[in-house]
Amino acid sequence: MARIPVKVAPPPPQPRAQRLRKPPWIRAAFTGSRAVADLKKTLRAHGLHTICEEAACPNLGECFSAGAATFLIMGDICTRRCPFCDVAHGRPNPLDAGEPRRLSATVAAMKLNYAVITSVDRDDLRDGGAAHFAACIRQLRRDCPGLRIEILTPDFRGRIDKAVEILASEPADVFNHNLETVPRLYKTARPGADYAESLRLLLRSKQRCPQVPTKSGLMLGLGERRDEVIEVMRDLRAHRVDRLTLGQYLQPGAHHLAVEKYWTPEEFRALGAVGEQLGFAHVASAPLVRSSYHAELQAG
Repeated sequence: MARIPVKVAPPPPQPRAQRLRKPPWIRAAFTGSRAVADLKKTLRAHGLHTICEEAACPNLGECFSAGAATFLIMGDICTRRCPFCDVAHGRPNPLDAGEPRRLSATVAAMKLNYAVITSVDRDDLRDGGAAHFAACIRQLRRDCPGLRIEILTPDFRGRIDKAVEILASEPADVFNHNLETVPRLYKTARPGADYAESLRLLLRSKQRCPQVPTKSGLMLGLGERRDEVIEVMRDLRAHRVDRLTLGQYLQPGAHHLAVEKYWTPEEFRALGAVGEQLGFAHVASAPLVRSSYHAELQAG
């Protein structure tokens, strides 16, 4: 835990009366269906977690009902405390060597053609968890021929070059790392992260594996300006990022960062058009878009 870059105190709770009212276009699917319950049962039986559940994703009902999930590896305890995120934080458990096999068995049982794998930050590990990502990809390639794999990685703070080399030994089909917000808001929203280093991670991945598309995403509503969002989009293209997701930030609870603005669907469409003009191969831009929402469709 001494490797954790920064300790963060949570923001003071925001009284419910002061929170912005959700607009009518923020409507998530029902999460109590039988299909959702069955998938949760399967995941628990295999000892697996999903970022869909841990981060309280608004699309959980839709995705779980369709048999889709974004798998969360290396446990459900993060070594960072980003105040926008609902994932638990603290001292993580040791890595589970059996997790790649259980992940592979679950993906096979679900008969998936496309799997998204993400993780908590593991600042306690010397490689940031890169070798565990590689082990999961290797097992999936062995057991699930034809499966396409997208990884959504942490920033591997201070270990980027080492992590990229490890991941290049078992390349995914898509390499995803989210910038999350504009650089001005990093100290507020992503303490412990570095905007320039996240861009460097995306570029190094593309340089090492030029055949693998790179992808990144932003959540809007934390107080960023439109010109700042467009500047980040330009930075991503300058660092050879191929795909982009833009979605609305939703406050998970009273102790998380407040929503400063609900961007309208029209504003998201306009930003999507800018992204296309800048040359992204694919742009998903809408209020309920999340990094791995319909990832298989984003991949083409």
